[in-house]
Amino acid sequence: MTLNSIGDLARGLTLRSRSTEIKSQIETLSYEMSTGKTQDVSGRLGGDYAYLLDLDRSLERLDALSIATAEARLFTNAMQLSLTTFSDSVAEMSASLLSFGTANQTVTHEQASVQARNELDTMVSALNTRAGGRSLYSGTSTDVSPVSSADTVLAALRAELTGLTTATDIRQAAEDWFSDPAGFDTVICQGGADTLAPMQISEDERIALPITATDPALKAALRDVAVAALATDDALGWAPGLRTELFTELGVGLANTQDATVNLRAQVGAAEARVEQAATRNAAAKTSAEYARNELIAADPYETAARLQTVQFQLESLYSVTVRNANLSLVTFLR
Repeated sequence: MTLNSIGDLARGLTLRSRSTEIKSQIETLSYEMSTGKTQDVSGRLGGDYAYLLDLDRSLERLDALSIATAEARLFTNAMQLSLTTFSDSVAEMSASLLSFGTANQTVTHEQASVQARNELDTMVSALNTRAGGRSLYSGTSTDVSPVSSADTVLAALRAELTGLTTATDIRQAAEDWFSDPAGFDTVICQGGADTLAPMQISEDERIALPITATDPALKAALRDVAVAALATDDALGWAPGLRTELFTELGVGLANTQDATVNLRAQVGAAEARVEQAATRNAAAKTSAEYARNELIAADPYETAARLQTVQFQLESLYSVTVRNANLSLVTFLR
């Protein structure tokens, strides 16, 4: 009978090699157990990474689009809130002027002008709203506020109305100055002449918000409120009867302008809805792509746990054998 044996050094090398191999398996299985992904991606895919890389590119695009939709949501929400504030001021001022227009008293006239001055401040502030560091109504010049202060507006308009003594002439002069490109648009507005480029919210969808501080509806509201604020200005010297007539006409004008501001809010609301729809579609597409990617490289947790337990048992058994071999001696053998 032939007896094949190996020496102590060879046996020790064999045990160490086997120990290293088992430890490597434990490390691999532990990684797969903790991450849920196979460590040998190339082996799982058979060396074909085309589909996996395509999914990775899709996920990167969807991540970029999620940022774009978040920015669009911030922009449209801020614009909606500012237009709501602006529209509320128009409605409040319209009701007040129609009420004060029925009274031919200096005290009520003063109250109307003070309220108009306050509402003008609110409206200008609404148009100068910023979101994410960008002005909403400055067109492409998002780094500057679109409208100068209410004091600047009143000072410039006062110069245009000085010397006028009829409601028709006053309203016409105010309308001419606000409509003249060399008037309000140049003296008061500081934003860009071009509107913002459409915002990308999905791979094939964009939203446009071409609303600036020079929008006719916004300028008409600012014009009528500014005239109401100047109605009791001592430098203009308008008679109580003229003020009463002005307040009535301005109140009616603001009531008509309110419909136009509501239309602007509806336009922004439609853009908000499209942003939300696009965000939902993008999120669903991202979830689908992530699921497909995980299916490609996922490690079965139950199978991984069973293999890990088996390999751990093998390592423990190997240690037991190693300890027994280390305790062998001639005396023990002869016994």
